[in-house]
Amino acid sequence: MAKKTTSKRKEYTKDDVKLLKAHSKARTPVAKLAKLMKRSEGSLRQKARSLGIGLGHQR
Repeated sequence: MAKKTTSKRKEYTKDDVKLLKAHSKARTPVAKLAKLMKRSEGSLRQKARSLGIGLGHQR
């Protein structure tokens, strides 16, 4: 029987939030930001939405 994988969640630190806000202001593309922060685009979009900030270069 195949082993079941579990998802690993990475909490957002204060520095992560600060970086996310800075890139929001700079209008960095989400794909580029996802690689930089080593998180999925969906995760970044959800966090930005919960913080009430826009994300991406085309908003």
